[in-house]
Amino acid sequence: MTMPWRADLGDGTYRNPVLNADWSDPDVVRVGDDYYLTASSFGRVPGLPLLHSRDLVNWTLVGHALDRLGPDADFAVPRHDCGVWAPSLRHHAGRFWIFWGDPDHGIQQINAEDIRGPWSAPHLVKAGKGLIDACPLWDEETGEAYLVHAWAKSRSGIKNRLTGHRMSPDGRELLDEGTTLVDADTIPGWFTLEGPKLYRHDGYFWIFAPAGGVETGWQGAFRSRTFAGPYEERVVLAQGSTEVNGPHQGGWVRTAAGEDWFLHFQARGAYGRVVHLQPMRWDGGGWPVIGDEGEPVLGHRRPKAPEQTVEAPASSDDFPGGRYGRQWQWTANPRTGWTVGHGGDGLRLSCVRTAYAHDLRVLPNVLVQRLPAEEFTVEVGITLDTGEPGAKAGLAVLGDAFSWIGLEAGADGKARLVHRYAESVAEHERDAEHPRPAPGAAVRVRIEVTRGARCRFYADTGDGAGFRASGQVFAATPWRWVGALLGLFATAPAGNGPSGTAGFTAFRTTGRPRNI
Repeated sequence: MTMPWRADLGDGTYRNPVLNADWSDPDVVRVGDDYYLTASSFGRVPGLPLLHSRDLVNWTLVGHALDRLGPDADFAVPRHDCGVWAPSLRHHAGRFWIFWGDPDHGIQQINAEDIRGPWSAPHLVKAGKGLIDACPLWDEETGEAYLVHAWAKSRSGIKNRLTGHRMSPDGRELLDEGTTLVDADTIPGWFTLEGPKLYRHDGYFWIFAPAGGVETGWQGAFRSRTFAGPYEERVVLAQGSTEVNGPHQGGWVRTAAGEDWFLHFQARGAYGRVVHLQPMRWDGGGWPVIGDEGEPVLGHRRPKAPEQTVEAPASSDDFPGGRYGRQWQWTANPRTGWTVGHGGDGLRLSCVRTAYAHDLRVLPNVLVQRLPAEEFTVEVGITLDTGEPGAKAGLAVLGDAFSWIGLEAGADGKARLVHRYAESVAEHERDAEHPRPAPGAAVRVRIEVTRGARCRFYADTGDGAGFRASGQVFAATPWRWVGALLGLFATAPAGNGPSGTAGFTAFRTTGRPRNI
């Protein structure tokens, strides 16, 4: 089975993106010979993904740091663009620390001795609306601790500004009212300054921060001899003559071999924000030079590091023992009973009763994962183990618009193959193809995704005809800040009493499909 995307070319070089999926707003830290990365998870649960690598090119997902989002009532329903924004990952005093801003509640912090947990309960460091992109710094020379954050104008009326605080060494409270470290309104041509990462290097306080907006921005670097400033600035990475739009917002890391590297995202529409790895050096004036003289590279030699197996975060899943893998998240805080335990392989979902089954975007019980590459094929087997009219289960491409294919019990209780979709402006799904019988209430479905996130749906009902195309090509769309997702779901009409279950087996993602 081919991997949907391989960054390590096996000849001592790699190609970008090193993470070809929506690992938005990445931050990275090295501990010994190991590298760890986290990213925005917004309103999905569990949150704060944790990835591990030994060479910055090959990554695996080892867990999540946040079991649930709070307040619980706020995330009982999907809030796709809210929740965890732009976390920072650090290692200090023998512990891992993650700080992040929830734009509706404030800056929060958790910590753990081991990256795999257990993690502490979230602690609110600074309450308020519009407080985002928080990053701590512990100055190992002086013992002082600091925090910097940005602002979301949508909640606070403030933007293009970075605020700094002195912080208690235990990371639990701020010691002053805060001061403006950088007001980018005073810098000609700079706008939407955000996503700061705070460092100490060569006698300076450094703030690496993007500006210019998600799609077309650039990476800035600011330095000052004192935390309070004044800071001087420079653009250190921009698109230039390349095809990599908006190469910015990420983290700097120094390897055990003494090399410097920078990880950043590139916004790619329905695919979300994919992650690139850039070489980095320091010029004669002490400023960072990222990529090829300030422009992103599409490939490079690998960082000097021990050989590592070619890896990427898992996307296929056999659901061993009835359990789903780490790559899956719910679209809201999960509730007891959404999954049904059993001893064999394959996932069994309850057909959750709801009055909103006509719109997958508002359902909390959709199990989702990122699109794993620009071009790929996904397949899964589906069974509908209920005759309740209106009960249904399927495989979806879910975003601001959505489309799904799967099974539905008709008025007579017999399963039929259905394919439905809803445009961004639609509040109710409609047929993408005429329903047809599904003998045995079982089907294997396939989605082939090609460039531009163009999705072609197929189904094999076991009638001997094999996979047959269904409906028109569907163009996946992102939410405002989140890329489109693959999703599994099972629902039943509102009411009382048992509603049955649906089964999902052999979820497979493979490399590039044929053209459509």
